Parts: sequence; structure tokens; C-alpha cells
Amino acid sequence: MSKTASGTFDVTLVPGVVELDGAVGRFELTKRFHGDFDGSGTGVMLSAGDPQAGTAGYVAIETVKGRLGEREGSFAFQQFGTMSGGHQALHYEVVPGSGAGELTGISGILRLTIDEGGTHHYELEYDL
Repeated sequence: MSKTASGTFDVTLVPGVVELDGAVGRFELTKRFHGDFDGSGTGVMLSAGDPQAGTAGYVAIETVKGRLGEREGSFAFQQFGTMSGGHQALHYEVVPGSGAGELTGISGILRLTIDEGGTHHYELEYDL
């Protein structure tokens, strides 16, 4: 039976060295999660396209560690996002086999919303 964890997170993106002759941007990311998952994360994001024009895509891998409910451990997220024609799509999933510690065996999907003030809200539906 799936469980749901929710809360907010703060994210910092730092531009890195561009890839593939400047066609792909690289960013280092750090996050601090608050709420039902209390922890931190680091990752790498690659992006292409023209975000200023509203057409772009990105992929990212991040590792997170912290406390989920009464369990402590770590796991990884995989992200895939696109924007085009005023629409955005985001797929955010726990990487199979990435759980460690008391989070070994975790699987799930994260839903992300950003409110008008810029706060990132997450809802993680997961199985352990």
C-alpha cells in the first residue's frame, strides 16, 4: 500500500561548464527538503533549448538523504522535464535499486508544484 509524504524544498542551481559545444547547459543542484521528508540532496542537471522562449528540456539525477517518516536513509531521483507552447511536463521518479539504509527498496513518484511566491511543494507517493 502506497504512502504519501509532502512538504516543501529549497533549491539552488549553479551553472557549470557547458557541454557539447555549448548546446547543452550543465548545472549543479542542491536541495533542502522540509516536511514529511526531512533531508538534503545534490545532483546534476543537463538542459537544452531556449527557456527564455519557453521551449526547453532537461534531465537530472539527484541523490537525497534524510528521514522519511520514521525511517532514515538515502535514494536517488531521476527527472525529465519539457516546456513548449506554454505547457510544461515533468516526470520525477525514485531510481529503482537506489535506496539505502532504512529506505532500501523504496520506489515512488514525486509530484512537484511551484506556487506564485516561488515555493516548491512536493508530494512523494512511495512504497517501501
